[in-house]
Amino acid sequence: MRALVVLATALLLSACTQLADAQTDVRAHIRALADSGKLDEAQRLAQSGGASSLASLGELLVLRGRLTEADSVLRAAVARDAGGRRTAEAALAELAFRRGDRVGAMQRATTLTAAYERGGERWSTDDHVAAGRAYVLLGARNAPAVRQALAAFDAAVAADANQIEGRLRTGDLFLDKYNAPDAKTSFEEVIKRVPQHPRALLALARVAEFAGDKQAMSLVRASVAANPSLVAGHVMLSRHHLEAESYDSAAVEARRALATDSSSVPAWAMLAASALLTGDSALYRSAKSAAERVNPRPAEFYSDLAEIAMRQRRSAEAVRFARDAVALDSSSVRALGLLGTNQLRAGNFDEGRATLERAFAIDPFNLWHKNTLDLLDQVRGFTTIDRGHFRIIAPKKEAELLSMYLVPLLEEAYDTLSRRYDHKPSSPIRFELYARHADFSVRTVGLAGLGALGVSFGPVLAMDAPSARDRGEFNWGSTAWHELAHTFTLGASNSRAPRWLSEGLSVLEERRARSAWGAKPSVEFLAAYAGGRIRPPSRLNDGFVRPRYDAETIFSYYDASLVCEMIEAQHGIGAIVKMLKAYGDGRSTPDVFQQVLGDSIEAFDKKFDAWLRAKFAVPLRTIAGSDGKAQLGGAFVDAMRAGAAALEAKQLDSAKASFQRAQTLFPEYSGSGSPAWYLAQIARDAGDLRGALAQVIRITSLNETAWDANLLEADLRERLGDSTGALAPLMRLVWISPYDVAIHARVAELAARRGDFRTAIRERRAVLALDPSDVLDARYQLARALAGNGDVAGARRELLSVLEQAPSFERAQALLLELQGRSKP
Repeated sequence: MRALVVLATALLLSACTQLADAQTDVRAHIRALADSGKLDEAQRLAQSGGASSLASLGELLVLRGRLTEADSVLRAAVARDAGGRRTAEAALAELAFRRGDRVGAMQRATTLTAAYERGGERWSTDDHVAAGRAYVLLGARNAPAVRQALAAFDAAVAADANQIEGRLRTGDLFLDKYNAPDAKTSFEEVIKRVPQHPRALLALARVAEFAGDKQAMSLVRASVAANPSLVAGHVMLSRHHLEAESYDSAAVEARRALATDSSSVPAWAMLAASALLTGDSALYRSAKSAAERVNPRPAEFYSDLAEIAMRQRRSAEAVRFARDAVALDSSSVRALGLLGTNQLRAGNFDEGRATLERAFAIDPFNLWHKNTLDLLDQVRGFTTIDRGHFRIIAPKKEAELLSMYLVPLLEEAYDTLSRRYDHKPSSPIRFELYARHADFSVRTVGLAGLGALGVSFGPVLAMDAPSARDRGEFNWGSTAWHELAHTFTLGASNSRAPRWLSEGLSVLEERRARSAWGAKPSVEFLAAYAGGRIRPPSRLNDGFVRPRYDAETIFSYYDASLVCEMIEAQHGIGAIVKMLKAYGDGRSTPDVFQQVLGDSIEAFDKKFDAWLRAKFAVPLRTIAGSDGKAQLGGAFVDAMRAGAAALEAKQLDSAKASFQRAQTLFPEYSGSGSPAWYLAQIARDAGDLRGALAQVIRITSLNETAWDANLLEADLRERLGDSTGALAPLMRLVWISPYDVAIHARVAELAARRGDFRTAIRERRAVLALDPSDVLDARYQLARALAGNGDVAGARRELLSVLEQAPSFERAQALLLELQGRSKP
């Protein structure tokens, strides 16, 4: 009898296990259908599954935006204690959070996690995931809960190596905490098990976006192709379109998201943003009301608007929206972070720091906030110099050196740009310089790795100091001028100028300021243009925000400057100013072009193409193959290769002829290894100094980072007896790198010879600022320059300081006696 009871019990347990497995399989099938976008089919299966499928049905209803029905179904799943009950508990907690019931959400999450901590080791894989979801909610206000969430997801994967949901949520958690490598690993594990898994593809798109990888757009498009009902995918596409200032496309993607889930607050935020940016106040109010119906206190709605405004360079609006978000949820780390970041961008450092400290106290895992707060600690030790319209903030050890050059340049730029754009920004304009590129990157985006040299937040500018880069990587003078130009163009347009116009004008202003500054044509750019790989003006923003290949962003800067150059050449600077003001009034690009230039944007695309092809007609022909396709070849490259080969064989006449031919084919080319560089060296070595000078000027007048060429020009001019002319190339060297003591001393000596003692004084002070090996001699040389300029008192102070330390310094003694003689009646 006992044996029969044991057998019956075993059979019952087996039957229960098989039933549980069958129920699990049904839920997995429902989830797979939902992940592929087959929501109708998934819902039919869930409705036919009885009590065991109630949790799955409830989650499907959430996906479809039917939140009231979802709440009822999920409560029924909990009440019946059916399969998936804990999943239903987690879903109810998330639903309460989504609808603004933070107290109810936290209570449900706390109850679920408490049960997990009492006996979670016996829970199923889905239940482990449910516990992890609850911990994630608690982690919004309790940082240690994040680790517990990760442990729960890990437990789910450990219990079932093929567990998809646990891996996806683990990756999301890693990415939310700025751990992109581990996040990517988690998502790739999902792809190994389920190729083209839509949510995993979307997650990998987020990783790519985080890393600045151009694959982000293709991945998110692949995700919505695999699941057209993937709301988060359409929201991400909408956000990308907003960043590219393609507002109509952004609205289309937002509406696609809402067609699946009309309760998606992020989708309503995207629609509201597109309406806001196009001036459609009625649509904005409608989207805002829809978000408030879902959640009466939609902090995330305003956080989304704040982030979009920030990316559109509208810091004041970003601050306003972030304040609204914080007012609705004072514990939202995202809202606090956006508010603090934008307060910093507006130059409100004390407020910004305090706000970020509040955010970091809630979430100490936030690397973005930690990096920024660490940087602010460093900036406290920076030197601040207020001069004229500017406030310079730079590392103490080089603030004096940099400001003596930067302040006059910025004042010159301020006067020039205010006249050109009929706009005067309020001052002081804050200009920050960072000696480490990583610090500048943190100041800009919160994380190290930004590739840019400078950034403009309107009245606040930041850039790499020249010490942040290797010599020859960039010209810090042209970069400063570029960033300041943004202050004027964004100000004149109420921060509404499209990215291509503001960037294009900044590059154009570089070239206007100094002939060597700013982007110039290259073989690579012209090959890309001839090959159709440069977007037309109507789609040029895409080249900045979603480049298709590594060089497209750089090419887009130059191309945008050519668009602006053409407009000014054909319509005058007044047309540029009218365009900026029209954008400031909320006009769209097609309206601006029609109103100001009298062209449709499509017609302008064709005119610009014709203009550019005429401007570069000769070099464009030299880089096209015999089949007419663009390539890095053609007559110019052939001539350069022939010249290099002849030079190596010491066949100088042949080399010279080849380089001259290359120069004829592409006379504007001034890049490294240009024909002019080789021709200059051939001429110099042959004793033809004037011929060498003529060639090297072709480089120094067009290339802003040509250190060797400028040095050669200075040497050639001095050898030809033109010491005054040697000053210009030497000063260009200072704008490439101001840290060469010998260059400053040389400029000082040449300036003194021609009686320009003010320049000599500046250069002698620059030498001292660089902490030279012989400080006493440097002070003596400064005294000489001061004396030459008639500042006897200043010269005496320097000499007395020298003699205090070195009483036997004979030259200082002699000059002091001479000055005493001058001061006698």
